[in-house]
Amino acid sequence: MAGGDEAAPVRLKVDRGIPSDLSRVPGVASVLERQGYDGCWTGEIDHDPFFPLLLAAEHTSRLEIGTSIAVAFARNPMTVANIGWDLQAYSRGRFNLGLGSQIQPHIERRFSMPWSHPVRRMREFIEATRAIWTCWRDGGRLSFEGDFYTHTLMTPMFTPAPMPYGFPKVFVAAVGEAMTRLCGEVADGVIAHAFTTKRYADEVTTPALLAGVTKAGRSRADLEVSCPVFVVTGDTEESMAVSAVGVRKQLAFYGSTPAYRGVLELHGWGDLHTELHRMSKQGRWDEMGGLLDDDVLAAFAVVAPVSELAAALRQRCDGAIDRVLPAFPADLPEDVVAAVLDQVRNG
Repeated sequence: MAGGDEAAPVRLKVDRGIPSDLSRVPGVASVLERQGYDGCWTGEIDHDPFFPLLLAAEHTSRLEIGTSIAVAFARNPMTVANIGWDLQAYSRGRFNLGLGSQIQPHIERRFSMPWSHPVRRMREFIEATRAIWTCWRDGGRLSFEGDFYTHTLMTPMFTPAPMPYGFPKVFVAAVGEAMTRLCGEVADGVIAHAFTTKRYADEVTTPALLAGVTKAGRSRADLEVSCPVFVVTGDTEESMAVSAVGVRKQLAFYGSTPAYRGVLELHGWGDLHTELHRMSKQGRWDEMGGLLDDDVLAAFAVVAPVSELAAALRQRCDGAIDRVLPAFPADLPEDVVAAVLDQVRNG
């Protein structure tokens, strides 16, 4: 990401998601490392996001592992500190803790946990987690007292064994400006939403992130920007058309969500959100993708034949993304993926 006085990292990292089906994780993680990916991530959707990472760590030696994301407010800093410490130790320093706030109805009605002031609460969650890690590392007294979390008791029996690695990097998922500024202030990285265009990254995400970096007196080099990117590709016009259908449906789902209306409005597509939201209320999910024309598709996805895919990905990430999670079609051959990854990283 460009901006400020700091130069963006030269090497683009390329990551991939791994399945929540535990029986598949060892094989998939091994393949990703062989293909040359830099990291693998899990999401908290219908399964626990941490269990697969233990298996991924066991069956790889180089691949970074991380959550994108684990729901912070469904937990507390102590439980997350324990999991993070153990995964960092077992993976030999390869674990990235990605946290997200989720939205109020899910926190209160699905997880039965308190919701308030998400940006302030996320800041305190990170500070409390690091305070616990510091207590375990340095052996001092645990004394964290905040507005939302208080951790003041730690005895030797409950202190994990020392580990020779630094604390896990903490990434935070952010779409709005306030949470993005927080990332610039206290996080090791920001996880941008897949429903992000290059223009939104340049005009909203980057300025907010750099404002947080400046406020905290930090360096831009202190953090990474991670972002999933939709990909439409293929060897023929027919295969690209098939790939585009699925991506349009995914984009239509996100575009129907009020929380992401601002991204469409930046491009003058606010009416598209209104119509998508209306159709979603009617359950017309299969029709919604047809409302996204080629301009909308190209704004949100990298659209290129396989022969031009690496260059298109680099162009999309340039000045905005440090590590990318390209959503390659599932049927893209392994050797083709490996070749594209090599071209993305090395130009």
